[in-house]
Amino acid sequence: MGCFIIAEAGVNHNGDLKLAKKLVDAAAEAKCDAVKFQTFKAKWGLIKSAKKAAYQVKNTGQEETQYEMVKKLELSEQDHRELIAYCTTKKIIFLSTPFDRESVDLLHRLHISMFKIASGEITNKPLLKYIAKKQKPMILSTGMSTLGEVEEALTWIYEEDNTQVTLLHCTSNYPTDMKDVNLRAMETLKKAFQVDVGYSDHTLGIEVPIAAAALGAKVIEKHLTLDKEMEGPDHKASLEPHELRQMVDSIRNIESALGSGIKKVAEGEKDTRIVARKSIVARQKITRGEVIAEEMLCIKRPGNGIPPKYMGQIVGQKAIKDIEEDTLISIEDITFHKE
Repeated sequence: MGCFIIAEAGVNHNGDLKLAKKLVDAAAEAKCDAVKFQTFKAKWGLIKSAKKAAYQVKNTGQEETQYEMVKKLELSEQDHRELIAYCTTKKIIFLSTPFDRESVDLLHRLHISMFKIASGEITNKPLLKYIAKKQKPMILSTGMSTLGEVEEALTWIYEEDNTQVTLLHCTSNYPTDMKDVNLRAMETLKKAFQVDVGYSDHTLGIEVPIAAAALGAKVIEKHLTLDKEMEGPDHKASLEPHELRQMVDSIRNIESALGSGIKKVAEGEKDTRIVARKSIVARQKITRGEVIAEEMLCIKRPGNGIPPKYMGQIVGQKAIKDIEEDTLISIEDITFHKE
């Protein structure tokens, strides 16, 4: 089964349902498996005096508070229903990340197939346990966390008899510098907790998610925007539609290239194998009845005759017919005799 690729629309709809649907279009056209939004109520998620993150200030300025910024990005229940229906017509899975209990209940009521949990909630024991009780698959991002904190979060989830967990390695900086990616930590998560792992990417470009797929990521998540120059906190660390399509195509190519792991002759190299390998060839004319000596032979292309490794078995045998110079030796040309 291939990597499950999520286009993270997040809040890049800027509170506009029409923009949200265009993001769905872009994700579907890029052949992503799912498109993901965020479900929250500002009043349940942050105090009104909460400061913006540095990247939010850089991308949106300081004229408004984080509360005011987030409030404008809420999606209503009706918005969710319309988006779910629209995703169905586009044959792409609708997902969303809940940030409070009410949002969990809304998504559960709307029969969402799985829950994606943001990195910032990894220490939110009450929310993690509340989601785990819904007994649906959970994809948990692990940005900003230590291995011990991940272990603690998994313990809380497992206590609710829910073991359907995939961990996403993540670096929660927008955009993420290459030196901070630490992609091998994804493999560490897999070894430590024996669960499926993936990668949630915030770097610029598409190289790192492609590398994650090559390293065995089961899930890849990448932010999507219609235009990086749009107003909002996450647009600049997102891919535009043509870039997302390139990422998906590249990941699918990598998956195909990884293959089965069995070392065998590929179908496409069978012809090359004949051309590139060599066979035992008559260096001179060998007449019928002659005993073949090593100096009568040489090794040349193509490789559809007797392989060179059998040179020792050919030397000392008798020719049963004339063998012309510069022709492949065949079994029919010689008779094997016991000394």
